[in-house]
Amino acid sequence: MTSQHWYRWDGATLVLRVKVQPGARNDDIIAVTGDTLRVRLRAPPTNGRANQALLAMLAAAFSVPKRNVTIRHGHGSRIKTVLIAHPLIMPDALFSKNQP
Repeated sequence: MTSQHWYRWDGATLVLRVKVQPGARNDDIIAVTGDTLRVRLRAPPTNGRANQALLAMLAAAFSVPKRNVTIRHGHGSRIKTVLIAHPLIMPDALFSKNQP
């Protein structure tokens, strides 16, 4: 798989650049826009709830335990760098999201 601007590989760890929209109507992976993967989350951006919802969403999408997904940068920001250690699947829907 060729490296794109919004993701890259660091050994067996997938590094994603994600833009989060907390407080949305539903949880959804929207699209790739420029150098970020856009994600909507119902969780509010308070007390780390949106971060926890993001970790759970990505863990489910890549079929890994939640402990394999961590936020490296951007805990208090909408744009985050997320690490996924040893993803078991690469969701086709995620990697086929086109830029709007």
